[in-house]
Amino acid sequence: MSRIAEIAAALAGYDPKALSVDGVQAFLASLVAPAVVREGESVPLFEALGRVLAEDVISPFNVPPHDNSAMDGFAFDGALLETPPPELTLRVAGTALAGAAWRGTLATGDALRIMTGAVMPAGLDTVVPQEFCSIDGDCVRFPANALRRGDNRRFAGEDLKQGRPALLQGERISPAALGLLASLGLPAVAVLRRLRVAYFSTGDEILSLGDAPREGAVYDSNRYTVFGLLTRLGCEVVDLGMVRDNPAALAAALHDAAGRADVIITSGGVSVGEADHTRAVMQQLGDMAFWRVAMRPGRPMAVGLIPRAPRAGPAVLFGLPGNPVAVMVTFLAFVRPALLQLMGCNAANAAPPPLLRARSVAAIRKKPGRTEYQRGRVTSVPGALPEVRIAGNQGSGVLSSMVEGNGLVVLHHAQDSVAPGDEVDVMMFDGVM
Repeated sequence: MSRIAEIAAALAGYDPKALSVDGVQAFLASLVAPAVVREGESVPLFEALGRVLAEDVISPFNVPPHDNSAMDGFAFDGALLETPPPELTLRVAGTALAGAAWRGTLATGDALRIMTGAVMPAGLDTVVPQEFCSIDGDCVRFPANALRRGDNRRFAGEDLKQGRPALLQGERISPAALGLLASLGLPAVAVLRRLRVAYFSTGDEILSLGDAPREGAVYDSNRYTVFGLLTRLGCEVVDLGMVRDNPAALAAALHDAAGRADVIITSGGVSVGEADHTRAVMQQLGDMAFWRVAMRPGRPMAVGLIPRAPRAGPAVLFGLPGNPVAVMVTFLAFVRPALLQLMGCNAANAAPPPLLRARSVAAIRKKPGRTEYQRGRVTSVPGALPEVRIAGNQGSGVLSSMVEGNGLVVLHHAQDSVAPGDEVDVMMFDGVM
């Protein structure tokens, strides 16, 4: 039994002519599991942004390495607050600066002027902010009820404990994670190699940039949106350009892509059309499934495995629709989570970002039985849920509405029409593309 047939047999209610969005996501999670990237390499921190950790990062020491002050002020023994007078007056014995331990001597009841980040000397456990204080010669005075014992002190290891994982295998390195790695004194980090993705557009009606316009033809936008989506995701991209709807050319392009990449993405030619050879060539070369997904836009879709060198395992193929918006929607809904899984991300990092809950400004027509993704524009409302309104023409070929919108209103499979004021889910573009 082929891998595609095996997954289909195990998927409850599988119907390639009316596959739900949830069904597609479950199918793809099973399909890509054996092809996850395993090979690692070490890269400098400045090259690590967006990469996936190949192993846990263990903290070699406590961060911070010592108790220190959380702000500028005066450090003192917090025991003085246990039975305090209304106001405390303490002698200032010196000043502790960040970057070096204070080496002076403290008498009982002394305070120490201290800067943010400076080491807390032994016996001192509380810091009063300087704005609470008044200075009189070598004494500091402040109201005793302004704080509690231990206030404004950072503990050693409060951020990271020595010997404990600071970051976990499968995490994508964010700007914050870069700073965390630097705080551990690590000049380089072990990451998985980049996922290699080859892509091309198909169709005789497609023009490349620089071609003269002609009647009935359109310029290829899909290559550029797919390039942008893959680059933002951190993939190594292999652009194979545009391939004419010719069986020999299509077969050569798929062989070339399989030899050079882990994943192949095509756009166009996967619906049932007499003039399209893409579907037939894919069936001839690989283990394929062709779907009509219960969604809008983006109904036709193909997935499969294209053979390559025996020891390398097959390349995973995603055949996306030809309409520009459908390409982007199917990429965000299906391909992006699958690619994150293939990149070696752990479950938390491969999961789609949480959907934003917003209130629809206007009515939206919808029938149960399919998932709809409508381009929307979300705006914030002080003290209330954000509002969303539909952005522009919702045709699957109208790319301008993807630019005008800042998210996709997700109308789920069983959901009915939306009335003005109803709450809806929104997949925000910020974070996914």
